[in-house]
Amino acid sequence: MDWFTASEYWWSRLVFQRALAVLYLVAFLAAAVQFRALIGERGMLPVPRFVARLRFRQAPSLFQLHYSDRFFAACAWAGCAVSVALIAGADSLLPLWAGMVLWFVPWVLYLSIVNVGQTWYSFGWESLLLEVGFLAVFLGNDDVAPPVVVVFLLRWILFRVEFGAGLIKMRGDACWRKLTCLDHHHETQPMPGPLSWFFHHLPRPLHRVEVAANHVTQLAVPFLLFTPQPIATAAASLMIVTQLWLVLSGNFAWLNWITIVLAVSALRLPGDAPPVPGPPLWYEVLVLAVAVLLLDLSHRPVRNMLSRRQVMNRSFDPLHLVNTYGAFGTVSRLRHEVVIEGTHDAVPREDSEWREYEFKGKPGDPRRWPRQFAPYHLRLDWLMWFAALSPAYAGAWFSALVERLLENDRDTLRLLRRSPFPPDAPPRYVRARLFRYEYTSWRELRETGACWRRTYVREYLPPTRLAGVAQRS
Repeated sequence: MDWFTASEYWWSRLVFQRALAVLYLVAFLAAAVQFRALIGERGMLPVPRFVARLRFRQAPSLFQLHYSDRFFAACAWAGCAVSVALIAGADSLLPLWAGMVLWFVPWVLYLSIVNVGQTWYSFGWESLLLEVGFLAVFLGNDDVAPPVVVVFLLRWILFRVEFGAGLIKMRGDACWRKLTCLDHHHETQPMPGPLSWFFHHLPRPLHRVEVAANHVTQLAVPFLLFTPQPIATAAASLMIVTQLWLVLSGNFAWLNWITIVLAVSALRLPGDAPPVPGPPLWYEVLVLAVAVLLLDLSHRPVRNMLSRRQVMNRSFDPLHLVNTYGAFGTVSRLRHEVVIEGTHDAVPREDSEWREYEFKGKPGDPRRWPRQFAPYHLRLDWLMWFAALSPAYAGAWFSALVERLLENDRDTLRLLRRSPFPPDAPPRYVRARLFRYEYTSWRELRETGACWRRTYVREYLPPTRLAGVAQRS
């Protein structure tokens, strides 16, 4: 059936698949490196305790059937290995059905991780990777041309990502309608990047232009994805440029990168496709059945986008097949950071020698310039940003973090940039204080070399020892 395939997207599919495999690799690598301290058997939110409360159908996962740290590590590193094979094009060397199975493996493994990841895996880009990864299973390999229906379903995801984000902004914070959100966003975003300070100091009229251009890209351009070529390619290219601008201005894990990868699937890249036979009947039937299922499930995110009570980043089914997305419906005007300190003193006093723990990505030392980590995801650093917004966001894990710092827990300390205490001499007390952080001016940067200035706000956690981890204030 000639209508079933679109050979003109042969090279777009190739780039899309290899780039998606890279993002899978990043996701599995982060899971393998960070899981023991976060959700391991002795983690802050242990998987065994979590799965004991849930039925399999509520959160399908291999770890519902069996969990051990060794088994989780094996699954995460297996995901890395399969991702590397996909990057190298192993799926194209296999028969069609085997290539599909190879793409299915990382989807099952990452779904298993996300469904037991709890707060640490509650970000929208987790569901987005799973939704895109599921469609990638049915995109085919070198044995067939790309199926038209899958190409357009990928555009449907991209449409929901961009249009949903645009709607949540227009319905949310008034600063988006006033074009003033970027007066604050680069300073208060979860994890600034190395260029965020400079973006913040751009002229305010340029900030207005940035916001207006963002509205156009998210509210008008997505509709052009469903128009004939070359208009659809132009629309996708504009989205790629916008996302690259966001990549430069902050650290948003792989959110921007997977949006770029989705946009690549809509491009019509030059080059002729090699001749291939028509797709087998079983493949056509399977792809069309999956398309019908996904379109049927799409009514829930559509209803959410049309609702005045639109929510961001919600999964409507335990398999994360069709989800709703959005970001920054509200922009913070002030930046607060939780600074964690420890002391060796037997009796903690204000004049004790309090030593500060340094995190890898979140602001700490005012003189330390932010680094680029995205698309890698520093989960603890991101949750620390939420903890600074409100102690309620940290209720499930912050006390456990403090307890592990008091123990000098090796796996937890690996999540940090630096511990101020040697491995054999943990602190006797740990405390947390809340500071307001502001970018310095050009003059202050030249004079002090500091990109931040910080002001003490209040106590966040009183001095605490292992005998009893106190509650946050």
